[in-house]
Amino acid sequence: MSYLHLISAQTQFYQLPRPFKLESGRELTGVQVAYRTWGELNAAGDNAVLVCHALTGSADVDDWWEPLLGEGKALDPERDLIICSNVLGSCYGTTGPTAINSETGFAYGATFPKMTIRDMVHLQALLLESLGVRSLELVLGGSLGGMQVLEWALLYPERVKAIAPIATSGRHSAWCIGLSEAQRQAIYADPHWQAGNYTVEQPPAQGLAVARMIAMNTYRAWASFQERFGRESQDDQQFAIASYLQHQGIKLIERFDANTYITLTQAMDSHDVGYQRQSYESALQSIQQPALIVGINTDILYPPVEQQELADLIPNAQLLWLESSHGHDAFLIEMTILNEWIANFRN
Repeated sequence: MSYLHLISAQTQFYQLPRPFKLESGRELTGVQVAYRTWGELNAAGDNAVLVCHALTGSADVDDWWEPLLGEGKALDPERDLIICSNVLGSCYGTTGPTAINSETGFAYGATFPKMTIRDMVHLQALLLESLGVRSLELVLGGSLGGMQVLEWALLYPERVKAIAPIATSGRHSAWCIGLSEAQRQAIYADPHWQAGNYTVEQPPAQGLAVARMIAMNTYRAWASFQERFGRESQDDQQFAIASYLQHQGIKLIERFDANTYITLTQAMDSHDVGYQRQSYESALQSIQQPALIVGINTDILYPPVEQQELADLIPNAQLLWLESSHGHDAFLIEMTILNEWIANFRN
């Protein structure tokens, strides 16, 4: 399956001129980065804002965070150069499992090497260098995006003026790792899945759909599902919530790749800002940039205790609570207040 038709016409591409070395020591050749921009870079190269997307997201900020983008808003193209790139491992134009391995002539598929959040950030840094960006006014993002935000502050402190990690954590918990593993096992259990011999043309679609259904139950909250679905049934006597989850599974397999899902969830599981640093606590305490931490009171994936931990350990942090019945996905739903908070943080 090709995902090229899902890539915006405004998407641009950067081809790395040299091999890209992963944190594991493996090298990728011919790496390509898909990205989008809004606004213009100033002569000093210091008015850029980097937006980092979530797990199945894309560089199309105008699609999934449109209320935050525009003149006078948190992401203002009249003031900033706003940049969002598809992460390494993506199926939306950046090198990942669906890309062609130059050594074999076939898509990487299940052979795509394991990678980390730091690999994503290092690749973004190379993209920004190619664009002439010398420093970033702000790096922000939710969930997987928030993990990248924290690593930006730690890996490139001299380039980042402020950060806004949203609905995320400093390291993936046993709870999150367990949920990710259950989703991956759903893919592995698909009849079309053949470990080491999976092709893009023969995807384990049902397995990916089930993985998405599991995930959707963690992206929302009890009150959200209760208010929207309750125990309502449809004409076919199926519970409305069951039909909704099945619909979400079908939607994902139409736009996403199973091996990409595996690759990115494994990268999220590896997330730990303390890894190969002095300690988890000291890593967060070393972040000196002003930080806006946004937690969601009903988030069961990255619960309030993890947002409080970030705020307690990062010296120049302020913590705001998004009160919502929608759970983790509230950062993609309650966008009016999120826009206001980020705009105020920047002023």
